Amino acid sequence: MRIVGILLAAGRGSRFGGPKLLTPLADGTPLGVAAARRLCSAVPEVVAVVHPADRELAQALASAGAQLVECAEAEAGMGVSLAAGVGATADADGWVIALADMPYIGVDSIGALVQALVDGAALVAPCYRGQRGHPVGFSAEFGPALRALQGDRGARDLLARHADRLQCLEVDDPGILRDVDTPADLAMITR
Repeated sequence: MRIVGILLAAGRGSRFGGPKLLTPLADGTPLGVAAARRLCSAVPEVVAVVHPADRELAQALASAGAQLVECAEAEAGMGVSLAAGVGATADADGWVIALADMPYIGVDSIGALVQALVDGAALVAPCYRGQRGHPVGFSAEFGPALRALQGDRGARDLLARHADRLQCLEVDDPGILRDVDTPADLAMITR
């Protein structure tokens, strides 16, 4: 079964004040590269969706093991980037959609989502102490809806419409909730 990891890395980092995905973490690894490495460790095939202008980021993500999909319309929102990634891998049996600004998600948590999709889950997400986090897994039946996404809400509305089919996997991994939108987020997480 072919499950593809899609790393959404085409955002402009406006709330961060610049190219946050190249910001080094405490160990010196760029934030986006750390997220890519974890995804690549858990999913055999990973596609990173990048903006064509982000050459340095694209090179770093490719070096981490991701195939690249450029999305020139990324400014239109996360939904467009997600649609580009799924469209580039339309023949997959499922996707694990991850955010490049979440570098602390455990490889085991991602692997559990992959296994749930292989075992027949339609929609699956990790939960930590009852709170749903990222990444989110989608079976192939959601491919057409994912390829049609637009705007900045990503797959949020799709998940809401199919909430009764969403399987929540309880994991002991607070990293599924830790995204970095601002420098203050990064400072709080690394404390």
